[in-house]
Amino acid sequence: MAEENKKKENSPALEQEESAGAVLAEDAGEVKEGAVKEKSSKGGTKSAKGKKRKKKEKKSVTSGCAYINATYNNTIVTLTDQNGDVISWSNAGENGFKGPKKATPYAAQMIVKRAIEKAKGVGLRDVLVFVKGVGTGRESAVRALNANGLNILAIKDITPIPHNGCRPRKPRRV
Repeated sequence: MAEENKKKENSPALEQEESAGAVLAEDAGEVKEGAVKEKSSKGGTKSAKGKKRKKKEKKSVTSGCAYINATYNNTIVTLTDQNGDVISWSNAGENGFKGPKKATPYAAQMIVKRAIEKAKGVGLRDVLVFVKGVGTGRESAVRALNANGLNILAIKDITPIPHNGCRPRKPRRV
């Protein structure tokens, strides 16, 4: 026993393994080699085997909300469920429109069509529509929702309106 301890203390190979970052695991008096743990970027350790992921369940949503954000430069449509979790979204740039064409009524129709195509697998039928902004794609986006097979239950304008707003600039003296 004493001879084994001296050999362990004096063995240069063992010192090299420890300095190289190898971690030796002792189990019931036996020394196991090759039990190396990797350090992750967050400081913890991870096993060599990957964790199994659960498959995502497909939701079946029949009613939800459609948010239309129509600005002077763009139109963004987001379809959500009742809790507000996003099912699909689309905007003008994603559909290939550039520059001033992004804010047109035609672009708004194409945006709505693309957002509904993405959400087809969920089974969305009835929507509450919330419109924000003063852009030109506002009306046509609401019409396109109805034309593409969604039943509109209500339309609400949620455009922010200032209650007296910012202080006006001083009057110009001529």
